[in-house]
Amino acid sequence: MSRLRQPLLAAVAAPLILALAACGSGEDGTVSGEPIAPVAAPAGTSWVETASVTPEDGYVIGNPDAPLKLVEYASHTCGACANFSQESASAIDEYVESGTVSYEIRNQIHHPIDLTLAMLMRCGEPTAFHPLARQAWANLTEILDRAQQNQAAMEAAMQAPEAERFQRIGEAAGLLDFFAARGVSRDQALQCLADTDKAKQIVENSNTQSEELNVTGTPTFFLNGRMLTEARWADVEAALQAAGAR
Repeated sequence: MSRLRQPLLAAVAAPLILALAACGSGEDGTVSGEPIAPVAAPAGTSWVETASVTPEDGYVIGNPDAPLKLVEYASHTCGACANFSQESASAIDEYVESGTVSYEIRNQIHHPIDLTLAMLMRCGEPTAFHPLARQAWANLTEILDRAQQNQAAMEAAMQAPEAERFQRIGEAAGLLDFFAARGVSRDQALQCLADTDKAKQIVENSNTQSEELNVTGTPTFFLNGRMLTEARWADVEAALQAAGAR
């Protein structure tokens, strides 16, 4: 993350206790197995469009019974996460569509813009979360630049009452307009951003799960419960194929 953005992050992070973590990956082993036969989705459906919320408050797409379960701990403002999203999007959809891989995103929250994005992505149906996440990562530079340009408004937002705080962050960072253009109306977004209990729960999940699983940075990946040692798409794909994905 550039030095230019650091003053903004310092200014808006103080009122919240958040899990601050750098982009990076953890350590552990890999999974291996024989090639797995594809599993067709029910007639008239697509595994990529089959989505649900997990008990960990992650958003998963794919066959619920997929033998290979890929989990990503991600920050919506992490450049490495954005790079992974752009590199992997079409290929990972093919693995998910085969019915052999499910793909879950869980949030690791780094600062209030991150949390605001996570809240907005939860505004719609579970099927909307992954497409919205990809759109945000694809436009990450513009989102952060807009917030930096409106630093005074961002600072003022963090002094607002809790119920208004994330609404005002969304306004100052241009996120209300960004999501409105992608199917989340302004009224819907404002309602979601007023849910302070949800905001606290997202942060609590981020902190608790990161500590329990030793997730020290983003993106960090788990395949069938085991942490992968690398975070680039080429390495994650190699792990999937070694485990039987084709």
